[in-house]
Amino acid sequence: MGRSIAELKKAACEAIDRRRDDIIALGDAIFNEPELGYKEVKTAAKIQKVFDDLGYEHTDNVALTGVIAPRKGKESKLRVAVMAELDAVVAPGHPNADKCTGAAHACGHNCMMAALSGVAYALKDADIMKDLSGDVVLMAVPAEEYVEIGYRNELRKQGKITFLGGKQEFVKLGVMDDIDMMVMQHTASTENETIKVSAGSGSNGFCGKLIHYIGKEAHAGGAPHLGINALNAANIGLMACHLQRETFRDEDHIRVHPIITKGGDLVNVVPADVRLETYVRGANVEAILDASRKVNRAFEAGAYAVGAKCEITELPGYLPTNLCDGLLDLMYENLKTLVGEEHAVRVASSGAGSSDAGDISYLMPTIQANIGGASGNFHSEDMRIPDKDMAYLTAAKALVMTVIDLLADGAKAGLAIKENFKAPMTKEQYLKEWGGLE
Repeated sequence: MGRSIAELKKAACEAIDRRRDDIIALGDAIFNEPELGYKEVKTAAKIQKVFDDLGYEHTDNVALTGVIAPRKGKESKLRVAVMAELDAVVAPGHPNADKCTGAAHACGHNCMMAALSGVAYALKDADIMKDLSGDVVLMAVPAEEYVEIGYRNELRKQGKITFLGGKQEFVKLGVMDDIDMMVMQHTASTENETIKVSAGSGSNGFCGKLIHYIGKEAHAGGAPHLGINALNAANIGLMACHLQRETFRDEDHIRVHPIITKGGDLVNVVPADVRLETYVRGANVEAILDASRKVNRAFEAGAYAVGAKCEITELPGYLPTNLCDGLLDLMYENLKTLVGEEHAVRVASSGAGSSDAGDISYLMPTIQANIGGASGNFHSEDMRIPDKDMAYLTAAKALVMTVIDLLADGAKAGLAIKENFKAPMTKEQYLKEWGGLE
């Protein structure tokens, strides 16, 4: 007779504790060598070494840099993906930022990778798979941070990727076709707060845009009247965009935050080539698309005002989170066990940020727990990980305990969640309606 769920969880958590030094060393090594999306070669190599040391077979270079290591259970009634994210964000002022690229792990993804390694260690060291009626697929996924849009759009034009987000690309490549549900966690800033963890939270979706204003060059001092100033068009467009804000409903959580990535070529030449990037975020798809139309109209108005041209490239961003009650219940019970009921909540208030975990949540049961241990503001120079036991080890324990709940005892809990889940989209609908692919 196999071990009980409680016995499996105890064995897995003890295995993670025994590997504490290895897990912390990996998380710190990734923290000190941050890489941006679709460029995470060194980070991928680090998790590959973990898998190699454990004797795990793995597929590399998935969506350029992703790594996938499947683990077979005694039966294959379900396949559960455990995901972590490889990439960093741009925060050049961070003391651990890459001096050349400005990349920094001011986002907590190094903690996610450390936790993934903890799951990998637990499954092997505690011999967990022989007691599970389903398979576990460990996934290190590239490019969650939706940055360097111009660079990624060039990769798209070259046919190297289709989507700018790594999980989106996994869907397109068919990586998720045989996966029944996905489990992951994200680090949270909780220093000096009572609540240290949450089983999940909602997040906004968004669409991305590249805006290109095309004017006409002329000498800025001698004959500006002969030119068409694309920077003036952009300024009008930005102001027109700003003046749309009172039309956004509070409950839709619309956020629009454009940046100018090129403002011209020379100070004494009328700017003729001006480029912007922006997101249009929102809590639901209808609101995102409505705000997107208003933003486009505003940017086009700037071009019309001065006689310039405006080209807008639409890029599918990320979908809002579709919360799964069954997974929330399992994760919440495990978090209470790990940190105490007084430090855990089932669902945190919805954040204004976004994640391509939202895209997965439209296709299958998905959970992204929030595990504390960080301090400071995310995506900024003051983000730190003062409590690595929480951010690295507790995160790993929460993931593997939830996987055990799903797949032990004949995968009864996991099968029930799968049966009760109604996916908002099929893969085909997702690729066509959100991804714009025929």
